[in-house]
Amino acid sequence: MITVERTFLLEVPLDASMAYLEDFGHAEEWDPGTVRCLRVDEGPVRIGSSWQNTSRFRGRTTDLVYRLDARGPRELVFIGVNKTVTARDVMRFESRSAATTRMTYVASLRFNGLARLAEPVLRREFEGLADKVAGRLPSAVRAHHGED
Repeated sequence: MITVERTFLLEVPLDASMAYLEDFGHAEEWDPGTVRCLRVDEGPVRIGSSWQNTSRFRGRTTDLVYRLDARGPRELVFIGVNKTVTARDVMRFESRSAATTRMTYVASLRFNGLARLAEPVLRREFEGLADKVAGRLPSAVRAHHGED
């Protein structure tokens, strides 16, 4: 399994940060690997809400169906699956001030079958992708909050 973790500050209050990030469709704005992310179901975002996510990695595209698996007062958990991989994205939030949130983002990828053999080769590339997410996510949250 590959696990990457990044912690950064969001210049947005905790509730607004979580409200933006619980809609995984916004991944197009903050995840440089996401090409398209469309909601599969309808209604308010809730546990069980799903998104069809198309990502590009190493020049190839892949589709995963992500589901909001858990939502706590300070945590969001998404599970993404396809036949090759199961992804688990955990976002933990801590209020630092009325206008600032500390976020820890942990992404884990468990490959299935023969794809597991590629984990050692892919680990460094996923670390680089996590760095890019850390660079884009805070500004995406801030930009969205400015639209409210």
